[in-house]
Amino acid sequence: MVDEHQSESHPNSSDIASPCPLTQLQFVSTTVLQQALDLVENVLTSDEQLIVQSKFLPGSTIGKHLRHARDHFILLIDCVSGPAPHIFSYDARSRNTPMETSLSDAREAFKQAISRVEEVVPITNFDLPLTLNAVTPFMQTFETTFGRELWFAGLHAVHHWSMVRVIAGELGIKLQDDFGFAPSTLAYKGSEALLGKAKI
Repeated sequence: MVDEHQSESHPNSSDIASPCPLTQLQFVSTTVLQQALDLVENVLTSDEQLIVQSKFLPGSTIGKHLRHARDHFILLIDCVSGPAPHIFSYDARSRNTPMETSLSDAREAFKQAISRVEEVVPITNFDLPLTLNAVTPFMQTFETTFGRELWFAGLHAVHHWSMVRVIAGELGIKLQDDFGFAPSTLAYKGSEALLGKAKI
């Protein structure tokens, strides 16, 4: 479902000034997912670091936050990849998956997620209508669009990366300065990080 918002499949930092909203959202999505891939490829050194329970965020582990945030991208991409009507729920997540406890599984999971985003986003209509079912805790139904939900998935991931940052700090692990900071915050501070390039 291609429209005027269609973009190239591999946006880079030079594309973020493009007027195409879908290109910009794909850039944010792949950048955020790449941050997580870099974490499990180059920063964390043992499976144990994925499962250590946080002292400050009860019940939280790095592995759980990584899986939870990735799930949102996959649920959205799976929804728009199927036939209409496009109805989905972020509550239909898998828990206790291998990527929560294994660095090798986490690496593959994020590589797959990035690949799916790069494959599906450029050929999907930015304004494609979706129906979102949510437990709030009461069952609610919202009419939304693909573009809005892709934006949400990216910002939702940043929120969870901030909690990953807290747990990493408990473990004495230093992360990149932009990991877990919202793009609006990075832009406000004039950060040279990829997600801080679009000045506001």
